[in-house]
Amino acid sequence: MSTLQNKPLDIQSLNDPHLTETTLSSEIMAQGKMLTVRYDQALLPNGTTSGREYVIHPGAVVVIALTSQCEVVLERQFRYPLKQVFIELPAGKIDAGEPVLTTGQRELLEETGYTASEWIKLGIQHPCIGYSNEVIHIYLALGLQLGAHQRDIDEAMDVFCWPFAHVMQAIEAGEITDSKTMSAMLLAERYLRKHPQPGMLV
Repeated sequence: MSTLQNKPLDIQSLNDPHLTETTLSSEIMAQGKMLTVRYDQALLPNGTTSGREYVIHPGAVVVIALTSQCEVVLERQFRYPLKQVFIELPAGKIDAGEPVLTTGQRELLEETGYTASEWIKLGIQHPCIGYSNEVIHIYLALGLQLGAHQRDIDEAMDVFCWPFAHVMQAIEAGEITDSKTMSAMLLAERYLRKHPQPGMLV
């Protein structure tokens, strides 16, 4: 039986003991260059124990870079786990000890050649809460200047720009299915409705 009540959720209840699981033991199952797989035994709120297998991720930043023509900078690149090409926003993992804004600025330049004069933090997302601790920080970048990209030797991608509305239509049509891109564009749309850019329709 559901215990949900028809009233606003108290944010403090998000850490209520009746929902919290406590780690009893933890071991590394696999260690890669970027990712770590752990297996924990956890004490559940009802007093029983259960195994929890999950991936430790360093975190990432995704950037909605908006040109002076109100177009969004996008990438097409092959994603090996799914063996297909995806349309997505510029993004990359956070290096150890690196401020998240620095990550966003670095990744935008490295992948696309763009720099930006204004950076606006829109929020965060947790893309895979069932099996990873990954956090993705979302930035809107304005005042773009195009230079030369600085991609790593193992990076291959097409960089292009679409009008903001076209990107939203592509999401609705299922042409863009990357979760970080979808979430970031939703937050950007809400922000730009409140803070419209010259000549932009969202």
